[in-house]
Amino acid sequence: MTVNLEVAEGVGTLRLDRPPMNALDVATQDRIKELAEEATRREDVRAVVIYGGEKVFAAGADIKEMQAMDHTAMVLRARALQDAFTAVARIPKPVVAAVTGYALGGGCELALCADYRIAGENAKLGQPEILLGLIPGAGGTQRLPRLIGPSKAKDLIFTGRMVKADEALALGLVDRVVPAGEVYEQAHAWAARLAQGPALALRAAKEAVDAGLETDIDTGLTVERNWFAGLFATEDRERGMRSFVEEGPGKAKFL
Repeated sequence: MTVNLEVAEGVGTLRLDRPPMNALDVATQDRIKELAEEATRREDVRAVVIYGGEKVFAAGADIKEMQAMDHTAMVLRARALQDAFTAVARIPKPVVAAVTGYALGGGCELALCADYRIAGENAKLGQPEILLGLIPGAGGTQRLPRLIGPSKAKDLIFTGRMVKADEALALGLVDRVVPAGEVYEQAHAWAARLAQGPALALRAAKEAVDAGLETDIDTGLTVERNWFAGLFATEDRERGMRSFVEEGPGKAKFL
């Protein structure tokens, strides 16, 4: 398999495994969608790490495969490509991308689908599609400007240039830079911490933030208000507040 889902202690690792560069061909895209939907369904998966291995996250699409596709073929395929990545973005649980080496084109777009990105010092990210006479087609023109702002996103998309980890951090494209050998360990620790948290509240927080980014402030506040009130019906809310009153803040256990 080109992608695997390994689950341990509440953390699901979505591992790309198509050496040498984890090129995202059609079969890999479809497998990503399948496993993202599985991670969404599984109750034993409470947080997710996306990881490409120690050397490379994903260097982009399979260009040889794409070169053989004409306009009609891509019209039929483009929606499935976007749907595969959207399935990752819509996992209703905390998702962290552990980025080593190249995360280019579709690889960068896959990282954009995570809630948080930890990059190794050896990471290089970018959207080089313009150099092929194309534009990003798996969400890059939409998710990148929402993350780092339109002008910075246009610079990366228009030029197709790669940025190293330190510039990616300054741009807000990644959230933390660590030694390359520690990327997975730190990403897993981030996910494992949240896997111990209140699952419904985390889901509510993610959906409220994501929905709010897509709409006006009043509609966003309505989404927040409904989730906030709804959580008062949960056992986790009762446990969290009881622990706060009896033991002090930060000591509640939700599993």
